[in-house]
Amino acid sequence: MRVRNGLTRLVVAGLFCAATLVTVSAADWPTFRGPDRSGVSPADGLLSSWPEDGPELLWKSAGAGRGYASLAIADGKIYTLGDGLSTNDNEDEYVVCFDQATGKQLWATKTGEPWNSGKPTWQGSRSTPTVDGDHLYVLTPHGKLFCLTTEGQEVWQRDVKEDFGGKKADSWGYSESVTIDGDRLICTPGGTESTMVALNKRSGETIWTTAREEDRGAGHASIVIADVGGTKVYVQTTGSGPMGVRAEDGKLLWTYDIQRTTAVIPTPIVRDDLVFATAGYGTGGALLRQVPDGNGKVSVEEIYPPNPSLGNKHGGVVLVGDYLYGDTEDRGTPFCAELMTGEVEWKSRGSGRNSASVTAADGHLYYRFSNGVVALVKATPEGYEEQGSFKVPGSGQNPSWAHPVVLDGKLYLREGDTVLCYAVGK
Repeated sequence: MRVRNGLTRLVVAGLFCAATLVTVSAADWPTFRGPDRSGVSPADGLLSSWPEDGPELLWKSAGAGRGYASLAIADGKIYTLGDGLSTNDNEDEYVVCFDQATGKQLWATKTGEPWNSGKPTWQGSRSTPTVDGDHLYVLTPHGKLFCLTTEGQEVWQRDVKEDFGGKKADSWGYSESVTIDGDRLICTPGGTESTMVALNKRSGETIWTTAREEDRGAGHASIVIADVGGTKVYVQTTGSGPMGVRAEDGKLLWTYDIQRTTAVIPTPIVRDDLVFATAGYGTGGALLRQVPDGNGKVSVEEIYPPNPSLGNKHGGVVLVGDYLYGDTEDRGTPFCAELMTGEVEWKSRGSGRNSASVTAADGHLYYRFSNGVVALVKATPEGYEEQGSFKVPGSGQNPSWAHPVVLDGKLYLREGDTVLCYAVGK
């Protein structure tokens, strides 16, 4: 990797805090990986172990369609994106809304053609909607950006490929969950023309665009907001690696170039001035420090270079305390590593197999393995300790790649066409 704007290596210490993307209640999970994109839920009072057959299933509902989008939950409603809903008579793509308390499907709004590119197990929608007040926003795999009301009516739409010359760094379609910051919508068309853009969230009109020289195209990550010495920075990872953009005017502040790889998928982790970014296919995870230079400028320093032991393909990584937790590549081998050094504390096989996505809540990790097994694991550097596991009904035909959500004493899962809700509170 190459680092631009101030190369040094040093270790820093302290505790950090990522900026919140949207103003929400404690009972909301309005976008991918939650309101601050950390993947860590504020829920507490949760079960510290599960019965032999898993937690109680409260409800399950059909009609989510084919796809791997996770769930956005706000104001008592659940939203996702899917192709070929079992409740419809066509194969098209829809934003779908369910009642959070009962699972009843409330509405479905068509957003376009299904995503049929690649192997059958790669097909289907993959972008989690972002909810902001009485509107929601979603980017389809084909690059169509929609603004809808939370009742399902279209307000406006744009095309990030046609309007901004957007380009993907791979052939798997767009899957970013867009960011709402005040009156602005921020997203990543990718490529050298408009790598990142800011739009008016009410009208869709362009506010600014950012070009990254020789950018290979958009990856699959979503933007995380950082505050660095009073400068708000949008941190994103494209196919070329991490980058920081000044929120005020779209100025490209720093880039950190990585080797070309098959796909760059995980969303970066931000704590104050630190950025942990990882990718799979042998690339690994690196830790950077953003440094304010005054006058709204920010550079980046490398704390440690890419460590292949911290590589993650698409299950994501969470930071709990001073330790990172995620799956090694897509092997179904969870790891724990110290954030500041990258030193691996443990790696272990769990009760599930193949790639594992992860979220965290109340001192525990919720690993969801690709074969449909969900495991409750203590978030501790002492070792991998499962506190229960179960297999999701209906899993096994396609990979269980949709990330889990833990909110208000409930565990929400999207398993293809089905959404399930489990009781995990005491």
